[in-house]
Amino acid sequence: MRIVKVTSKKEDNKILEDIMRKTVRFMSAVINMVIIAVCVLVGHYFIRLPNNYYVTKGTSLKLPCYFSVDVFSQSNTVQSLNSKVTPLNSKVTLKLFGVIPIKDVNVQAVDRPVLVPGGNPFGIKLLTEGVMVIGLGEVQSQDGIVSPATDAGIKMGDVVISVNGRKVTSNSEIANIISNCDGQVIPVILKRNSEDMLLNLKPVYSVNDGSYKAGMWVRDSTAGIGTITFYDPATGNFGGLGHPVCDVDTGEILPLSSGEVVDVSINGVSKGISGTPGELLGSFISNVPIGNLLINNQSGLFGKLSNAPNLSSPIPMAMRQEIQVGDATILTTINGGQPKEYKIRIEKIDLKESENSKNMVIRVTDKELLDISGGIVQGMSGSPIIQNGRLVGAVTHVFVNDPTKGYGIFCDTMYSYANSLTANTAQKDAA
Repeated sequence: MRIVKVTSKKEDNKILEDIMRKTVRFMSAVINMVIIAVCVLVGHYFIRLPNNYYVTKGTSLKLPCYFSVDVFSQSNTVQSLNSKVTPLNSKVTLKLFGVIPIKDVNVQAVDRPVLVPGGNPFGIKLLTEGVMVIGLGEVQSQDGIVSPATDAGIKMGDVVISVNGRKVTSNSEIANIISNCDGQVIPVILKRNSEDMLLNLKPVYSVNDGSYKAGMWVRDSTAGIGTITFYDPATGNFGGLGHPVCDVDTGEILPLSSGEVVDVSINGVSKGISGTPGELLGSFISNVPIGNLLINNQSGLFGKLSNAPNLSSPIPMAMRQEIQVGDATILTTINGGQPKEYKIRIEKIDLKESENSKNMVIRVTDKELLDISGGIVQGMSGSPIIQNGRLVGAVTHVFVNDPTKGYGIFCDTMYSYANSLTANTAQKDAA
């Protein structure tokens, strides 16, 4: 005999209301999760996507995003490679899924640069603008041990521009002024974090050296070896290194006063292992300059070469949004003076503008290069990265604990600085 439970209408309504409440709570939770996910995506792309882009004339901006990010003109019409093209200079709005605004960005349409990829080593001779303070010390005076520079407020990394009203550009100049000050307080103008400062320095007589001393060590020049990334045959401009030349003691970017490019030859390579980066071993062939250095900044060294170097054939430059995760090659020199192409893989791409020289993570896959150098070594900085027949960037750093991997910089970043040399020259000529 089967017993059937009979419920009242009131109980049925209560059950139905309970189901409805649970359904509403579930749907609210789902909607909240979707809203949170969308907000996270918008925030992610707001930070990761640059505010400025180059595109080639006749095309429009197309972004390599996992989720759909559409580009809208100010008239709110969608742009794509298959429809409208970007005006020469325009502001567009990026929208997630074509609906949710992320931010406005600037897009400049340009003729695609055609550059000669480098890979050749070059010698660097750099004179600083002013003299950089690389250390502070103490002086044994008649009244005891003192530190005049420290007492004056001078710090490591400061760039001394003038002392006692005289502009200084060398170690010997500043030493001569201080030694002849007769112990008088002298004004020092220096630059710290891009700001000019005026400090008062009172050198003391050193009983050990028999002259007046300030208790600081300074540097006015440096030399080294890097790799050319590209040469622009239309202007004679070049870019190299992909990261700044910094002082070995302070880690600060050396302010460039003037600099020269000289020929070098690579004699061998010290193989890199985990924990110990390798290094290209080279020497200057001649002290006769073959070019001038004009910019030293976060994105590399830039200047002009006197004569067109014996490099590869010109190839087009890739815009940052055109670079893909996948196989690529680098041109670099590990013996003699001629570059050779080696296989790598681009493993990660970071479009953020805040990253000046670490836009890509790359990994060496070429067996020959791995056998000879262990991967990326010091001195390879600036080696051009080529993908799909286009110049996409340059090697900048090696991972200390894994020399098979390193960082790379976008070529369009480096090109913008090299191209600025031509613009600055045109402005001077017009003036």
